Amino acid sequence: MIAVSIVSHGHGAMVSRLVEQVLACPEVGQVIVTYNVPETFLVSTDERIEVIVNPLVRGFGANHNAAFLRIREPFWCVLNPDVELVENPFPVLLAALTNDSVALAAPLIINSLGEVEDSIRYFPTPISLASKFLGKDSSRYAVSAGAPDFSPEWVAGMFMLFQAHAFSGLKGFDERYFLYYEDVDICWRAWQAGFSVVACPAVAAIHHAQRASRVSWQHRRWHLASMLRFLSNSLWRRPRLAQLDGL
Repeated sequence: MIAVSIVSHGHGAMVSRLVEQVLACPEVGQVIVTYNVPETFLVSTDERIEVIVNPLVRGFGANHNAAFLRIREPFWCVLNPDVELVENPFPVLLAALTNDSVALAAPLIINSLGEVEDSIRYFPTPISLASKFLGKDSSRYAVSAGAPDFSPEWVAGMFMLFQAHAFSGLKGFDERYFLYYEDVDICWRAWQAGFSVVACPAVAAIHHAQRASRVSWQHRRWHLASMLRFLSNSLWRRPRLAQLDGL
């Protein structure tokens, strides 16, 4: 029913743990692990696992788009290697995808301390980005664990469950974003195409975030380039957002 894509950047044991966790979920019929840098490969005899070894480093969107070409399932889950499942989130997420007009669903994301992360947000604008730079971030939704499903503007890419037909219709991630903002962009394009996005705070996953853009100049450059690309593509073309009720 669900094909899961995980891309490793030298994550090693974290990938092995996550693969074991997703394979324990009965809804998962396929797991595609992409090794983006040289490392010791996952050793498993589970026939549901497929491995891609990249000869050259590829970006977030390019890796997941390549894995998507191999899927055999009607649902497509993009999962970061530094995510940990604390429960099986898929029954709740699948229930949110029973309508063909819903492109993707995502759980609540918490950190290792149990605090809610800012993974469910409003689309960035020059004003909201300036406010965030000044320490007044108003772009995140106020969400608590166990809240009802709702339709936010976008959800972060560490955990996204798509209907495969919707991902295909959107032509996957925009590979011009090497890293960062691919998630913002695909949610934007989903709304533009008449789909909706659903957040499911009734289920949660842990994100052991590294926040590389805060410490690496290369990641900061990628972040800035992606932000400017998104703003140039989206400015003055805000999509009409539907409500969850009636979808």
